[in-house]
Amino acid sequence: MRKLVYTGFMSLDGVVDSPGGPEEGHRSGGWVVKDLDFVPEAWALKGEELADTTALVFGRRSYEAFAAVWPGSEDHAAYKDLPKYVVSSTLSDDALVEGWGPTTILRSTEDVAALKESEGGALFIHGSAELAGRLSDAGLIDQYNLLVFPVLLGAGKSLFGRTDRDKQMLALRESETYSNGIVKLVYDVKH
Repeated sequence: MRKLVYTGFMSLDGVVDSPGGPEEGHRSGGWVVKDLDFVPEAWALKGEELADTTALVFGRRSYEAFAAVWPGSEDHAAYKDLPKYVVSSTLSDDALVEGWGPTTILRSTEDVAALKESEGGALFIHGSAELAGRLSDAGLIDQYNLLVFPVLLGAGKSLFGRTDRDKQMLALRESETYSNGIVKLVYDVKH
């Protein structure tokens, strides 16, 4: 069985919406780079993850946002040829970006569950808050790699929904704090 890992940036109040920049439409867009000293070791998790990543999983909106930037980005060159899976009931094959590795459209949570049962290594979800929430509610996420930022945003998409569901326990695998207030938290989901 393949491991499904959510990796992302989160504010202290649980918002994962628009971390990269104001063009993302959130009033506080770009919160991972604004008003915070750059501490290189706080970003080391992203490089560490790459060694474990065998494929990327996105929701439609995150796929469209990343596909517009990542294929030509030197910072994301290592992701270029990795297989990508887009979970969407509306995306058409002709909307897929060419030259950005093999991409498969999955139409449902059940398709993601079947992908997890296939041969291969870890699947990493970047961004895709709504998808991650659905997959979490379905018990499909195995690990959370979070960089928690010392900011309260007050509004925006949360990684964790408010669905009435059974309690899910996590086991802290790794944590680290950095001089700029970022906290790395890596949790395994207890199934």
